[in-house]
Amino acid sequence: MTENAAAAQGGDMELYDLRVCVDRIEGRSVCGMAVGDYFELTHSAHLRIPADRHFCVYALAAVLPFLAAKQRDVPPGDWLAQDSLFACPDPEERLVMRVERTGRRSMNSADLT
Repeated sequence: MTENAAAAQGGDMELYDLRVCVDRIEGRSVCGMAVGDYFELTHSAHLRIPADRHFCVYALAAVLPFLAAKQRDVPPGDWLAQDSLFACPDPEERLVMRVERTGRRSMNSADLT
């Protein structure tokens, strides 16, 4: 969508909503997470974890620096456009997360910090 189209829908920019899901665990599950556990990042900065679930803070810390970039369009050929797997730093666990774009929303940059 172009900038003009985003403005017509009430925003001047677009961001993707994301889901970060445990894709696989190649070691032992030290933190108690399982394949399929996930969190969602919506509306730029709203992080949601399903009720009665958790997400390991160290796995979260490993993927967090990449999420702002994954929310945006990047040039073709950029490695972030092609790669979606990120690893938790715990060598015993070898937990691998997949970042998926789940939707795209128009937002006003003036509403964000």
